[in-house]
Amino acid sequence: MLYYLLYHTLQKYFSPLNVFRYITVRTVYASLTAMFLALVFGPWLIRRLRELQIGQYIRAEGPQEHQKKAGTPTMGGVLIVLSTAVPVLLWADLTNAFVLMALFALVAFSAVGFIDDYAKVAKKRNLGLTSKRKFLLQVLVSMIVGVGLLELSTHSAYSTQLIVPFFKKFHPDLVIHSLISSDHLWPLAFVPFLLFVTLVITGSSNAVNLTDGLDGLAIGCTVIAAGALTVLTYVSSNARWSSYLDIQYIPRVGELTVFCGALVGASLGFLWYNAHPAEVFMGDVGSLSLGGTLGVIAVIIKQEILLFFIGGVFVIEALSVILQVGSFKLRGKRIFRMAPVHHHFELLGWSESKVIVRFWILALVFALFALTTLKLR
Repeated sequence: MLYYLLYHTLQKYFSPLNVFRYITVRTVYASLTAMFLALVFGPWLIRRLRELQIGQYIRAEGPQEHQKKAGTPTMGGVLIVLSTAVPVLLWADLTNAFVLMALFALVAFSAVGFIDDYAKVAKKRNLGLTSKRKFLLQVLVSMIVGVGLLELSTHSAYSTQLIVPFFKKFHPDLVIHSLISSDHLWPLAFVPFLLFVTLVITGSSNAVNLTDGLDGLAIGCTVIAAGALTVLTYVSSNARWSSYLDIQYIPRVGELTVFCGALVGASLGFLWYNAHPAEVFMGDVGSLSLGGTLGVIAVIIKQEILLFFIGGVFVIEALSVILQVGSFKLRGKRIFRMAPVHHHFELLGWSESKVIVRFWILALVFALFALTTLKLR
């Protein structure tokens, strides 16, 4: 809105406003606006959550030190979502399909998380939606995004090819074009692409959700991952940089940089109140929306595989749960003292703050490695 007012309307009368045509400028403003909103409205939201008695319920089988966190306001992810969405509406080009798609994912996944969190509060225990219902809703949102991308691919605005790091000439197409001309089998042509997109987005959403178990852990790792995606989004939309780094050039994806900047700013603002000891928890309304949105951005800019490195900590947390459950069902034995793995280190004697900071460092290492692979190609 401000973008249209300052650049498209007032710029003709005051030429310095031409600066708002640049994505980098609007990304900075979106990030600062998001951080400002989160910092200013954070205390008000925390008070309201306390008044409404929307507190976190702590499972008994976890580290006993966490029991003192019972009653801490939860569902603070609403602050992240609003602090991201508002700056995007102000500073981004809302005619851009990729921006609208990212906004849809942010709001839709937050709605799924909100339903889950509300169910937990209503039941007054740490159980909300059943895992099956939550998963089906996540799959539905992911599929909608996938269908939207397929529509854009028909207008040459998006490619369904898979970009594989370190393999310059290996770009398999996830759409089976030979089936499209078939009268009866044409729907099957899009199944591989939709399955892959759903796997990436849903997996990312759940991975961040599993990581959200310590004060500031998930949101700190999100800041790092979103920062890396901001860089990747910008270079993907820049012809010179994308050519130099040998990554796919996607012209219209540049506006998504503004969205990523807003996500970084909102996450930093929320971290101010979520840092140990946390004054508020994000809840599923925050973790599901953050993870899902990161997955959508990675799919749009064709860096789905690189997302495994960018979100390395999230991947490790998710794998620890999968391995723990699989080992217990197959062998009757646990690999870790407790999963996700951050609780394992707590039970080994690490303090919560030490686990958090060390995982942040690990997240930064993963993100930097992911960025270095661009030139290694």
